[in-house]
Amino acid sequence: MQIDLSGRTALITGGSMGLGRAMGVKMAAAGANIVAVARRQGPLDEAVQAIEAAGGKAIGIPCDVTDPSAIDAAYAQAVGTFGQVDILVNNAGSSLRGPFLDVTDEQWRGDLELKLFAQIRFSRLAFADMKQRRWGRIINVLNTGAKAPAAGGAPTAVSRAAGLALSKILANEGAPYNILVNALMTGLIDSDQHVRRHAKDNRGLTYEAFKVEMAENAKIPLGRIGEAEEFANVACFLASDAASYVTGVDINVDGGRSPVT
Repeated sequence: MQIDLSGRTALITGGSMGLGRAMGVKMAAAGANIVAVARRQGPLDEAVQAIEAAGGKAIGIPCDVTDPSAIDAAYAQAVGTFGQVDILVNNAGSSLRGPFLDVTDEQWRGDLELKLFAQIRFSRLAFADMKQRRWGRIINVLNTGAKAPAAGGAPTAVSRAAGLALSKILANEGAPYNILVNALMTGLIDSDQHVRRHAKDNRGLTYEAFKVEMAENAKIPLGRIGEAEEFANVACFLASDAASYVTGVDINVDGGRSPVT
């Protein structure tokens, strides 16, 4: 299957590293212009270089996605550079979890601002423009805990579950205007956070052995953790006309780990 995103512009939050960078590279290789949004300029510059090496045009915009005015400015810069945003990937986030009684109000508020309200604010801007053009794609990157929350999963699982509900609402409202909205549910994917965890491990395991152990402990049916490029493949498909009859769904990209489909 040939995925063609020529003439499209994708704005990807959390776009400087990990899944965001991989999605930017994959979509650029399919012909899209890429707007990478993240907090730090250095990693953004590196991501832009990688994306441009894949054949696309790209800009990196530093942005604190918990700041509404910064979101407005970032979106305006994206439109000012490329004319419009056709594809929005709400990917910014982190993993914060712990026993319910240990999670403070401040942590709840911060997690909701980062994972839910950032998606709401970026989607509000993009949705209005997509509605006028009668074409758009919104992909909300969540995790499987949104559907199968475990003990100790707060606040992340709650924020992500709200993002899942938001995705379905946007899909239903966007369908008459050819705005397709879907959620991608991450499992264990090779990322910088696992590299950092390995660096703190004092047992002398190689990183490959460390990943094998993670997969075994997580009881992943495929027997390994995923690669960022594998996740990006699914996102690229959803962003394209090849997925023109797919909306309102949540897709697990987790090697079969989640007990909920």
